[in-house]
Amino acid sequence: MLNYNKYMVVSFSDFRMNMKHYRAKQGVSQAQLAEACECSNGMIGAIEAGRAKPSFDTILAIAEALRIHPADLFLRDSSVTKAELKEQLQQKLIDDIKMVLNENFAD
Repeated sequence: MLNYNKYMVVSFSDFRMNMKHYRAKQGVSQAQLAEACECSNGMIGAIEAGRAKPSFDTILAIAEALRIHPADLFLRDSSVTKAELKEQLQQKLIDDIKMVLNENFAD
């Protein structure tokens, strides 16, 4: 059986980092985002700090206020550029391939 909690923790971590990234990128304060989402400033801060999880309606309101698709809040850590992500993935794959080769084809 899959452990969905593990995936939810990763998704929520990406969500809150992406939310903060898009908010900062657009120059929107927590208070401004809270007002646009019709929730408290404290709620936005708690979500970004990982102390609170938003409802589905709040997720939609955040995406609308930030003028992004809701999925963009979950897809990946948007604070990392595509080039940086590509480099990280390439290095990870190279390291993993070397490990497999050393474990299975050692002299």
